[in-house]
Amino acid sequence: MLKHRGFPGRLPGSDYQFIIRRANPKGVTPLTKRERYRDRRAPDKRADLAFMAALWAHFGDEPFERGNLDAGRLSWLFGREVLPAQDPFDPASYDALLVIDEAAARLSFPEAFEDGTEWA
Repeated sequence: MLKHRGFPGRLPGSDYQFIIRRANPKGVTPLTKRERYRDRRAPDKRADLAFMAALWAHFGDEPFERGNLDAGRLSWLFGREVLPAQDPFDPASYDALLVIDEAAARLSFPEAFEDGTEWA
């Protein structure tokens, strides 16, 4: 499992984690598309924004390996702002390649792309 050095571990001042420390010995948690409803709590929305900002700052528009990125947090963006970068795609692989759909991400999280903003 690739460890993304320099990627923030969590949303500061919260328990929303962005990375995992070690591979799951019981198997890889698969990525799934989770619905984001309008009535989500503000801290959840802030965590999504901070995670997207960290992804963009760390990877930009280049494909990246899932590695130690948290499956739960990634699943909130998967299928919309974060897409598979390879075919066939294995949602239960730490080696799976992903890519940010910049157009969709800018629509959903415009603040994540502002210069000089530190979210995570």
